[in-house]
Amino acid sequence: MEFDVIIIGAGVTGGMLARELSRYQLSVCLLEKENDIAMGASRANSGIIHGGYDPIPGTMKAKMNSRGVELLFEAAAQLHVPHERNGSMVCAFSAEEESTLEELYEQGLENGTPGMQLLSGDEARVLEPYLSEKVTKVLRITNAGIISPYELTVAAVGNAMDNGVQLLCNFEVKGISKKDNHFTVTAKTGERVRGRFLVNCAGGYSDKIAALAGDCDFEIIPRAGEYMLLDKSEGLRARHTLFQCPGIEGKGILVAPTVHGNLLVGPNAVRVETPASTETTSEGLSLVKRLSAKTVPSVDYRQVITSFTGVRASVKGGDFILRLSEKVPGLLHAAAIDSPGLTCCVAIAKHLTVLLEQAGLALAEKEKWNGIREDPCTFRTLSDDEKDAYIKADPAYGRIVCRCEGVSEGEILNAIRMNPGARDVDGVKRRTRSGMGRCQGGFCGPYIMQLLSRELGIPMEQITKSGEGSPMLTGRME
Repeated sequence: MEFDVIIIGAGVTGGMLARELSRYQLSVCLLEKENDIAMGASRANSGIIHGGYDPIPGTMKAKMNSRGVELLFEAAAQLHVPHERNGSMVCAFSAEEESTLEELYEQGLENGTPGMQLLSGDEARVLEPYLSEKVTKVLRITNAGIISPYELTVAAVGNAMDNGVQLLCNFEVKGISKKDNHFTVTAKTGERVRGRFLVNCAGGYSDKIAALAGDCDFEIIPRAGEYMLLDKSEGLRARHTLFQCPGIEGKGILVAPTVHGNLLVGPNAVRVETPASTETTSEGLSLVKRLSAKTVPSVDYRQVITSFTGVRASVKGGDFILRLSEKVPGLLHAAAIDSPGLTCCVAIAKHLTVLLEQAGLALAEKEKWNGIREDPCTFRTLSDDEKDAYIKADPAYGRIVCRCEGVSEGEILNAIRMNPGARDVDGVKRRTRSGMGRCQGGFCGPYIMQLLSRELGIPMEQITKSGEGSPMLTGRME
């Protein structure tokens, strides 16, 4: 198979770049080593749309953040991805931290961040009734928001595929060579694809991909962040995304609502051995609990329904790596996309497209490009009349499979059939929220497996939780 552009890594950066390139008369291939997309940092992060006060002025992060906020809100609306402009607050607990807030405010002005306000603790508590009495001052950013990161990635890739991009999952890259101005990328299975341009969006493994391509002058530092997700009964403890003033112990810990009504607390930041080090620890979760309680003391941690760890890809120096290779013509690096990478994903995709054009990629727009993705129908949000119409058209929508989240069989079937189709239990979960409620799939899981088996035409024993090495069943009892 031969393409104009090969993108390695189907996280939010690679997915959004694939969507951007699908505007043009190009053949594009998106490679992913896992059984599904959004399996790295795009699966497990805070889901925050950062306002832009935090990056150091003049850095690539600051430039992309400033441009990226409105681009992301626009794309989320086009792709029907849950999002909300709920705003954020950075909280100070002392006079020293108040000075830090003023520095952040000035830095935000330099970055062009709109909607910033410095409020007293009492003014902040009018907006956030559960905020600690010990908060003395806050920096409020009305332009910030929240979004579902994995749903954004699924929607971006799906829209790219609808516009002609080819997705190859279970394609673990083991070799990259270049001859006659074409790259040949070889998978662990022996499968090969060829392309004129190669974009490295491999997240935590981007230094390994760079080395395979013959141009690695950076080292990825994987940093794990542990989170706790609480039941929707705790969702109103915070309306804004509540950060603590940056400090040695408190940097990065937040208390935030999610777009689905839960409450999220975390993360800590611990260097780990590999990007696959996603286990949680009692020490890490205890730290998250203690520090988040400083901001909102009344959170009931008995309502935690799950915990998880996401691993961010960082480098020394801390900035994004967005550049064409000087050693290997046609190779483009998009690496070290840690926070605020999610916020910047659309801006990064547009920037990478410009770099590819500068490298010689001809960009001729398609006459018909559709950037709108069909609403996958979140059945539980519809009116009774709308639900009735869906059920009359397709009785599968009348069968509720996930009682915790109110997900119908029709939505699950749609998730399996719609680009990019779910191929395992977690894939269905990320697309529909079935299994994300209090019972964590205890009731709906077996039926979802039956639907996957029927739709994919494979026996139940081959259904996995998240691809190779995660079977749901070990065999049949005779």
